[in-house]
This record gives sequence, C-alpha cells and structure tokens, in this order.
Amino acid sequence: MNILFTDSCHPVLEESFAKYNCKVIYHPEGFLNSSLDLSSFGGLIVRSKKIDRNIIERMPELKFIGRVGAGLENIDVEYAKQQGIHCFNSPEGSRHTVGEHTVGLLLSVMNKIVKANTEVKNGFWNRNDNWGIEVKDKTIGIIGYGNMGSAFAQKISGFGAKVIAYDKYKFDYSDQFVREAQMEQLFDECDILSLHIPLTEETSFMVNQEYLNKFRKNIFLVNTARGKVIHTDDLVSAIKSGKVKGAGLDVLEYEKSAFEQLDLENIPKALQYLFNSDRVVLTPHVGGWTDEAYFKLAKVLFEKIEPLLKS
Repeated sequence: MNILFTDSCHPVLEESFAKYNCKVIYHPEGFLNSSLDLSSFGGLIVRSKKIDRNIIERMPELKFIGRVGAGLENIDVEYAKQQGIHCFNSPEGSRHTVGEHTVGLLLSVMNKIVKANTEVKNGFWNRNDNWGIEVKDKTIGIIGYGNMGSAFAQKISGFGAKVIAYDKYKFDYSDQFVREAQMEQLFDECDILSLHIPLTEETSFMVNQEYLNKFRKNIFLVNTARGKVIHTDDLVSAIKSGKVKGAGLDVLEYEKSAFEQLDLENIPKALQYLFNSDRVVLTPHVGGWTDEAYFKLAKVLFEKIEPLLKS
C-alpha cells in the first residue's frame, strides 16, 4: 500500500508502516496541487493540513485517514465515512502533555510569573505587585471530560482544590480526581474554568459575554482546546470588567485553519489587547506537543490503523 504523508511526524510511524511493506511518500505541499496524481494512495497521514471533499475525491483507493493529533475538525470526516474511509486520531498520545501544559498556564496566570519575569529582566524588583493567588481551596471547573480534561484533573488533583467537571455526552465519571457536575453548578461555584472541548457547531464561540456573565464569581480562564470556542471580543470585555481575572490561552480565535500560524495581516483590536495585557499568558498552540507526545501521537495512531493492515 502507498501511504501519503502531508506533514512531518515521528519516524516511528513510517518505520511501523514499513513492517507491512507499505511505501511512504512525503508531500508536505505538493498534494494540494491538482495535477498531482493521488489515485494510488491507500492511506493518508495528516497533522495540520485541511483534508476536504475535493482531496478525498482524488483518492479513489483511500482506505484510511490518520491524524497525528487530537481533533478531526480539519478533515471532512462525514464525507470520508460515506466513502467507506476510516478516520483515526490519537488524542491518547498527548493527553498528559495537555494536562501538564494546562497546569502550567494556570499557575503562570495566577502567580503572575510571566509579568514578574519580564519586570525583573528589565530591572524592576516589584514584589508587592507580583503576589500570586493559591489554587488550594479554589473550585476548578472543567468543561469536557475526555482525554484532555481527565488528564488535567489528574495533574491538578494534588493542589488541594475542589475539581468538578461537566460533559454533555459523558456520565458517571466521578473518581478520586473529579466530581461530575451540571453546568449550573460550575456557574455557581467556579473560581477557575478550564476548557477541554472539541470545536463543533455546538461549541463554536460558546464562551461569549452571556456565558461568562452566568458565573457568580469572577474567574480565571484557561483554554487549551480550540481558539474559536471563545469569542475574543467578549473575553476582552470580561477581562476589562474584572469578570475574568486572568486568562491562559494556548489557542486563539485568529489561528489559520492549519493551526501553524496566526492570521496577522490585520491584527484585530481584541488580539492586540491580549498581546499587551499582563493578565493574559499566551502560548502558540503547543499544549499537545512535547518530545514524548511527538513519539506517542505517532505510536498510538499506528496502533489504531494496524488492524486494517492485517485484514
């Protein structure tokens, strides 16, 4: 079987395919060229590239699409399944990485670590204005209790906080790390909100002014899910008003579809505010990427594809 790789990934994936006499061809950009013959490929491996119906139609022998990552929103999964094409991803490979990164963002925001670091490096020794706030005894609300949300709950469990989670599609998941809750309980109790939901029609811009105003307390907000879950203009308004006391964002509304870069041709005012605010910590959509995750994402993905190669 010929397998097309459109993005770089850990060598273990290509090595694993080779054991089944699969030929891997790497085309990071060329596959988008309509003149490139894609008709012989039985497998397609992507990370960030967008795979739409037009590309799938050019691949009549395609048996599977594998995404080296968590979500599948850059793939037209519905059309692929209609054509009998299996779609795989590997969120298990990065769950611990995302959990740790979420903790890091939260601590950075609550303890003003980035602000203090910048000031000290610029010669300002301002102790009184850089006190932090403890996680202990706070209530942390998690939206979405899948691989990422549960990993975050596990990582933060040693900080002495109350951790509750709401997941519209999961039930009976309370354990030693979290208590299952309804959304109304999060609105009433949360000091900290962490988002771990996929981007769907249902979650697109879910976190807007109306949503944020439902929280009884002023909150800290962390998003390591998808940027367009949050309406940035409304987030900025909430930061200015104090409803959101601080935000740690690994993802932004203004990312291009491939997540590889921001669309900065015309920087929106809301994004400029985030850049300049010392109450906001930003990272470039790397919450799921570490040296370990780079390997595990590829390994887990192959383990899911392997049964097709054996059949």
